[in-house]
Amino acid sequence: MRVLYVDIDTLRADHMGCYGYLRDTTPNLDRIARQAVRFDNCYVSDAPCLPSRASMFTGRFGIHSGVVGHGGSAADMRPIGRDRSFSTMNQRPGLIWSLRTGAGLYPVTFSSFAERHAAWWFYEGWHEVFNCGGRGGEGAEQVGPAALDWIRRNARKDNWLLHFQIWDPHTPYRAPEDFGNPFDGQPIEDWYTEELRQAQWNGFGPGSPQEPAGSMGTPSRHPRQPSTIAGLADYRRWIDGYDCGIAHADAWCGRLLDALADEGVLDELIVLITSDHGENMGELGVIGDHAVADHATSRVPMILRVPNLPGGRHDDALHYQTDVAATLLALCGADVPDHWDGRSLADAFRAGRSEGRDCVVFSQNCWSCMRSVRWDDHLLLRTHHTGLKNLRAKMLFNVADDPHELNDLAEARPDLVDHGLALIEQWTAEMMAGSDCAVDPMWQVMQEGGPFHTRGRLADYCRRLRATGRARHADFLEAHPTGLE
Repeated sequence: MRVLYVDIDTLRADHMGCYGYLRDTTPNLDRIARQAVRFDNCYVSDAPCLPSRASMFTGRFGIHSGVVGHGGSAADMRPIGRDRSFSTMNQRPGLIWSLRTGAGLYPVTFSSFAERHAAWWFYEGWHEVFNCGGRGGEGAEQVGPAALDWIRRNARKDNWLLHFQIWDPHTPYRAPEDFGNPFDGQPIEDWYTEELRQAQWNGFGPGSPQEPAGSMGTPSRHPRQPSTIAGLADYRRWIDGYDCGIAHADAWCGRLLDALADEGVLDELIVLITSDHGENMGELGVIGDHAVADHATSRVPMILRVPNLPGGRHDDALHYQTDVAATLLALCGADVPDHWDGRSLADAFRAGRSEGRDCVVFSQNCWSCMRSVRWDDHLLLRTHHTGLKNLRAKMLFNVADDPHELNDLAEARPDLVDHGLALIEQWTAEMMAGSDCAVDPMWQVMQEGGPFHTRGRLADYCRRLRATGRARHADFLEAHPTGLE
C-alpha cells in the first residue's frame, strides 16, 4: 500500500478546474480527480493554517484539542495533565501515528509547517522529515526536487506515505518570475463588480481593498501582488497572482505524478488532495486573506482516489475534513481512535454513495472570532469579534445560490437565523460535555484580547483610517473595540 498526500496551502476549491473553475489552473490534479471522489462540501473545523492542520492531523476539533488560534494559549495543544504517560502517541494517537502503527506505513513529510507555526506536535509519527527551512516562505521549486529524489530512491518499496506540502497560493504570491503569467488576458469571474469594489474601498478592515491580505497599509514588495485594489485592473492582477501560485503548485505536483508513473506505481497509489483552508477574494469585504469562518475560507478541496474503489464521482454531502482523515485510516486498515471527532465514511466510500453530516459547525479565531454552521444550503455566521473588519454579529447566506456571500438574508429570514443559532448552541454544548477542559477555547481567545493577528492594533489602524479619509470608521471602532454594536 502506498499513499500520496498532496497538501496545498490556501487553495480555494472553486479555483480548481475539477471544481468548475473557468481557468485551467490545475490540469495535473484534475487528472487524478477524474478517477477519484471529489467532495464538494468539505469544511475544516477550524481555520486557518495552524488550527486547521491541528484538526486534520490529530483527528480532533479545536474545541477539544485547544488549538483554535495562531498565538496565545489557544495556539497550543491542551496538556493531558497528571495522567500523561511517558509517551503520548499511544495515548492520543493522531493521523500519522495511526497510519504507521495501524496500517504499517512508512510516513515521510516534505513540509516546513511545524517550524512556521511552532507546532512541534506535527512531528509525531513521521519516519522522515524534510524541512527546507523557509518557514513557509519557500516555493514549490525549493521543496519539489527533494521529494522527486525521494521518489526515485523509494517509490518501488511498499507501504509508504508521502506528504507533500507547498505554500505557493498563500500570500505573498511567489510564483517565480520565469513562470510567467499563463492567464494574462484571460477572463476572470464577473461577480466582483466595480460597484462592490468601490463600496468595500470606502469601508474598512484588514483585507479590504485599501489593505488587502490583512496588510493594514504595508506596501507590497511582490510584483504579482498589488498594494491596493484601486480598480478592477488591480483586482485582475490579484486574481492572476493567486492563480499563478495555484498553477505553479500544480506544475510541481505534475512532476511528482510523472515520476511516480515512471516508477510504475502511480496507478496503484492512494491519492489524497486537499488544503488547510481557502481564501476570500472579496467575500465579506476581505481580499487575499483567510480571516473569517465562511464558505470561501472554511470550505476546502478534498479529492480522494483509492484504486479498485468507485471513483469518477462527486460527493455533495456535508463533511469535516477530519472525517476524510478518519476514512483514510479505515481504508488503509487502521482503527479510528476512540477520542477522534472525525468519523469514517469508509463503508459509504466503498459502496460509491454519498453520506455525510446533517450540519457542520466551524470556527475562526485568528483574524476574527466567529463560529458558523452550514446545513442544507444555508450558512449562518455568528461573530463575536470582527478583528477590526466590517462584519455583522449574525449573517445568513444561501451558499448554493450565492457562493460569494453577496446577499445577507439575516433580516429577511429570522427563522433560519434562530435555527442556525440553535444548531451552534447544541453542537457547542455537546462538544463541551465531552471536553476535558471547562473553557471553550474561543472564549480563551476573547479573554486574552481577541483574535491574535489584530490584537493590540486598534490604535494604529484607526490612525490609518483617519489618514485615508475614513475617520467615521475609526470613530466606530474606537467606540466598539470588538467591531460590533
